[in-house]
Amino acid sequence: MLMALDVSNTNIDIGILELYNIKYRFKMSTNSIQTSDEIGSTIYRFCMFENVDISKIENIIISSVVPDIMYSLTRGLKKYFCIDPIIIDSKTKSCIKLNFEYPSQLSANRLVLLAAAYHFYGGPAIVIDYSTATTFDVVDKNGCFITGITAPGIDICASALYKKTARLPKIELKKPKSVYCRNKEECIQAGIYYGHVGEAIYIINRIKKELNYSDLKIIATGGFAKSIDCDNNIFTVYDPFLSFKGMYLLYKINKSSNYVKGEN
Repeated sequence: MLMALDVSNTNIDIGILELYNIKYRFKMSTNSIQTSDEIGSTIYRFCMFENVDISKIENIIISSVVPDIMYSLTRGLKKYFCIDPIIIDSKTKSCIKLNFEYPSQLSANRLVLLAAAYHFYGGPAIVIDYSTATTFDVVDKNGCFITGITAPGIDICASALYKKTARLPKIELKKPKSVYCRNKEECIQAGIYYGHVGEAIYIINRIKKELNYSDLKIIATGGFAKSIDCDNNIFTVYDPFLSFKGMYLLYKINKSSNYVKGEN
């Protein structure tokens, strides 16, 4: 089994995988102030609670966008699991060719998602990740990264309204019944929801036009993706496990030189 950790600015999403199948899954808050013992022991207790056979975990792989937590995280995993984790970065062997001015600036989570999207669904494709930030990354039919766009995430926008205004409340982020809003909460929901739907449609169409891609797969993932396309009119595929698939894929590629696109 492989332990895969997807470290975002908000949460650490932990999966125990057998091949591409998630056998166990845990989440904890991302907290760079925690010590290595606090992080390592918490993950170890998760495993004990779910009766994970620790002896069958052959390796650990990490995709992280939070540099400040990495020292404590890696030391904690090494201490409690006796495994030195693999850290994904721009130098990690992949099925994606990085056509980027400064490859090291492309975060690990985007590399992981691009690799998984291209391997399982092919290119050309846009990979949209609805996480703390919303990212739109494009890979061509040959697995070459073409461009990436970064926008404020849905939760960031909602939090900014609440924190920067005197009278706007925190709200549940969901699709409103209509643009015919009858109270303050519905007004905010409509603005955030339809604003991000419009953002997705505009950016997708802009990419198609500028890159001259008429046939472009739209692969979506992340916590808010399903909410954005409730009627299944925008995305070709919604894959909530794309990150875990990508981490296992990169582990497999770096473990063996016999990579075959689309092979499970």
